[in-house]
Amino acid sequence: MSDPSQGTSETYLAALIKASVMAGFSVEPNKSGTTSANSLVKWLGMRFGLGSGLVCGLWMVGLQLTGSNGFGPKQILAQLLVPLAALASEWWLRRRLNPEKPGLGRALGVGVLTAALAALVSAISLVGLAYGAGEPALARHRAEILEIVRAQQRENNKVVVPAQQQQQQVKQVENMTVGDMATSNFLQVLVLGLVLAVPAGIFLRE
Repeated sequence: MSDPSQGTSETYLAALIKASVMAGFSVEPNKSGTTSANSLVKWLGMRFGLGSGLVCGLWMVGLQLTGSNGFGPKQILAQLLVPLAALASEWWLRRRLNPEKPGLGRALGVGVLTAALAALVSAISLVGLAYGAGEPALARHRAEILEIVRAQQRENNKVVVPAQQQQQQVKQVENMTVGDMATSNFLQVLVLGLVLAVPAGIFLRE
């Protein structure tokens, strides 16, 4: 005959195991879901940020190879892709997490990460292009910027600007370094990305 106490113990043990398993299932998905959502933010930010930043870099190289100034104002044609990439990353995050809401932190986080990585890749690409193209390309860029500055100074003759300030502007252009160009490029791409990433992140948080 089987021992009744043994049957009771086995029943209790089975119930305990079942309760532990059920507790594990009730807690683990929330934890893994949060981890998965945060990982998705990083993955989307890297995918869209590195991709759009690479496009900016390739565009600069393409301009330089075709005889245009790869460091000049035409960079903006590729940089306009960055805010669209930030918006796309936020929209894709919302779609992947549906029906869960991404929330303000994640929605803004993926957009800001996209813009920041794009700006970083673009600035690094500019530095690489500067050292690859050499001093003649940099001198050409400085000459073009100097021409723009002097044209603006002539057009703004109605506004009284001290001669010392005008000379300072010219001197800054003449002494422009690769680091100055990379910093300007980084900030320009970052600001462009944030212009659309912030309002879109607020809108897509729900």
